[in-house]
Amino acid sequence: MSIEIKAPTFPESVADGTVATWHKQPGEAVAADELIVDIETDKVVLEVVAPADGVIAEIVKGEGDTVLSDEVIAHFNAGEAGSAAPAAQAEASEAATTDGDKVGPAARKLIDENGLDASKIPGTGKNGGITKEDVQNFLKGGAPAAAPAAPAAAAPAAPAASVNVVAGERVEKRVPMTRLRATIAKRLVEAQQNAAMLTTYNEVNMKPVMELRKQYKDLFEKTHNGTRLGFMSFFVKAATEALKRFPAVNASIDGNDMVYHGYQDIGVAVSTDRGLMVPVLRDTDTMSLADVESTIADFGKRGREGKLGMEDMQGGTFTITNGGVFGSLMSTPILNPPQTAILGMHKIQERPMAVNGQVEILPMMYLALSYDHRMIDGKEAVQFLVTIKDLLEDPARMLLDV
Repeated sequence: MSIEIKAPTFPESVADGTVATWHKQPGEAVAADELIVDIETDKVVLEVVAPADGVIAEIVKGEGDTVLSDEVIAHFNAGEAGSAAPAAQAEASEAATTDGDKVGPAARKLIDENGLDASKIPGTGKNGGITKEDVQNFLKGGAPAAAPAAPAAAAPAAPAASVNVVAGERVEKRVPMTRLRATIAKRLVEAQQNAAMLTTYNEVNMKPVMELRKQYKDLFEKTHNGTRLGFMSFFVKAATEALKRFPAVNASIDGNDMVYHGYQDIGVAVSTDRGLMVPVLRDTDTMSLADVESTIADFGKRGREGKLGMEDMQGGTFTITNGGVFGSLMSTPILNPPQTAILGMHKIQERPMAVNGQVEILPMMYLALSYDHRMIDGKEAVQFLVTIKDLLEDPARMLLDV
């Protein structure tokens, strides 16, 4: 039975997508619900799985082609037996330097782009075949995986510095931006051009939160089924309370209208191989610290695996980003339109501080609040950031709502 394989149904905010990676080729045996192709959009990578056991009869849209919502991308023959390896891999193996090498089309593309010798790349595919992940691991200088991992669609090739070259040779490599990377770049530039963005700074003594976390982290993890108590949940809850007190910071601009939101949906920036993604915690006012921590952990895991969906990142009334995990001491975060403010966390660093006329060494963190001055006055921005500082330096206030 012939079945049309179609691109996913994109939401209204997504016009089209790009075929990132075909994981199966015509004639290759495919099991029901097995991943066959990744479609990259401006926001996420969507997976298309096989509708039944069978084989792909024809690929209509190749890697790099643009596809519309629900557009036919391939034809599938259900119930038909296929070969163990695709014909494309067999053809690619003719270009390999040894008879035992079998190089898939995605792997061949990376090999050619980086001028590699396929005979030197350990293969983990069927019959020693070389997969895209094998080439990526080789470029990174790492050992091959025990089995091929789920590919990161349209992930940029490793930097040229990882390629073995003759000393003194000036190597350049041109790699097209992925759709997601290009969209991130476009939005960041638009945010700076279209908003009257300012940043206000403060610092917070993290000792009270650190002591509270140290005292209860083991009991917290045991009570909440292995969920670890981190710092982000305290910041989310402090930001939630501050947003309730200063509605303009929780608002957005739509043309000439100012939209005030009666709820707090906080986006938490997650760094992935494909770029920065901002999944959203919904109704944080109703979430416990454990809810926040477990949801963020799930976001991070799915972000690294490329499993975040569009619904995870749509909306949001405020954003928190943590450059401190990478060692940043201070930075100016860029707005996430149409939101009017974003909070930047940074590295915790011990510094000498004056406390009641005495010098104490305290774990301090710089905070940065970037905001749209069209919507938020400087006074509100400063008071908002001071509120977060006060709540973090006396965490009991969040529980007592004072």
